[in-house]
Amino acid sequence: MIDLYTWTTPNGRKVSIMLEELGIDFRVKPINIGENEQFTPEFLAISPNNKIPAIVDHETGVTMMESGAILLYLADKYQRFISNDFKTRLTTIEWLMWQMGGVGPAFGQVHTFVHFNPGKAPFAEERVRKEANRLYGVLDRRLADRDFVAGDYSIADMAIWPWVSRYEWQEIDLSTFPNVKSWYLRIAERPAVQRGYHIPNKVAELPIPK
Repeated sequence: MIDLYTWTTPNGRKVSIMLEELGIDFRVKPINIGENEQFTPEFLAISPNNKIPAIVDHETGVTMMESGAILLYLADKYQRFISNDFKTRLTTIEWLMWQMGGVGPAFGQVHTFVHFNPGKAPFAEERVRKEANRLYGVLDRRLADRDFVAGDYSIADMAIWPWVSRYEWQEIDLSTFPNVKSWYLRIAERPAVQRGYHIPNKVAELPIPK
């Protein structure tokens, strides 16, 4: 049994989607970051960086924080959603790291400056909007001749998709990135994604672009 400590954020949804895709039993332990529950001593013992998500795998005794590391751990443990082919595996990790080092920080800054605090920092708003659009362009070009970022559906897609699901917060019209839009809708149709999106609770319907 795996305990998942999470909340309704893109990083949290990466792991809940992965667990649903694996079809394994897991327990959800909500950590309400709006109530600062991530700063409790109990959660600090599990996640030293005070960030969700985190897991405790009672089968192996492994405790892990950091969404990308958790995805790699689960993929390797269950031998799913990451290729055994050396080059394909490296490509999957490459695009997972692209999300961790690029998409997550950049889109998070758009949420901060554009969605939650519009008009307070025009220079920052312009800068993060440009970077978000650049990253969408990178993803759109990557998906021009493939259904998923690393070939088959993988943890790289699971990492990127929840951040793209907040395209409205980022003021992005997905129609301007048609390959991303098709990829997004392809993944949104997956039942495990639909279930994982609403963990630990349903906040709103899964966003579907027109």
